[in-house]
Amino acid sequence: MPENQTSTTELTSQYIAQVTSDLERNTKEQDRIAADITALQEQLLALQHDHTVLVTMQDALGGARPAAGTTKTAPSVPGQASAPAKQPKQPKQARQQAKETKEATKKAPAATAKKTVAKKPVTKKPAARKPAAKAPNTTAQPSLVDLIRTHLEQQKEPRSAAEITTALTAAHPDRTIKTTVVRTTLENLVARSSAHRNKQGTSVFYTATTGSAAEPEPAATA
Repeated sequence: MPENQTSTTELTSQYIAQVTSDLERNTKEQDRIAADITALQEQLLALQHDHTVLVTMQDALGGARPAAGTTKTAPSVPGQASAPAKQPKQPKQARQQAKETKEATKKAPAATAKKTVAKKPVTKKPAARKPAAKAPNTTAQPSLVDLIRTHLEQQKEPRSAAEITTALTAAHPDRTIKTTVVRTTLENLVARSSAHRNKQGTSVFYTATTGSAAEPEPAATA
């Protein structure tokens, strides 16, 4: 029994390998044939284009066309929709169409001129310019930096950013003052030596620098 199972397994493996090999070979062959068909289609299109150009040149040069029944129709390219062949117009129909086209050409300028006269150019009146709104005569408000610096100079004790924000909001209710902006402004003043930072535990307090401390130090002489 085990020998039969082994032989069956080996036979199955051989079949699988053979089928896989044949499938790969079949796929490659399809790709090759498809590429050949594409190349042949391109060649056929080029030949059809050349045929059309040659026929046009022959008609322009006044050459005699081959007798009916001797001209071979170019084979259609697979995958392209076959367009119905145009039947040559009878001489009488051609003359009638030429006459109608000539009459329509004569009538066209007159109709266009009537339309042009009927449509009067609409001239738009220039819009009246509105007088520029005069800016209200309001005095320029001091910047937040000036407000903070002035507030610190007026205080005798250190103040935190929250306390300064509360005081400035109460003094200027028309302005929106945020604690984060006040803290950033205070740090900028400290960086420029316009204020001192005092840290007490987890809280930070700020005081204004004195006039002598805020003045820049004289440059050292050589």
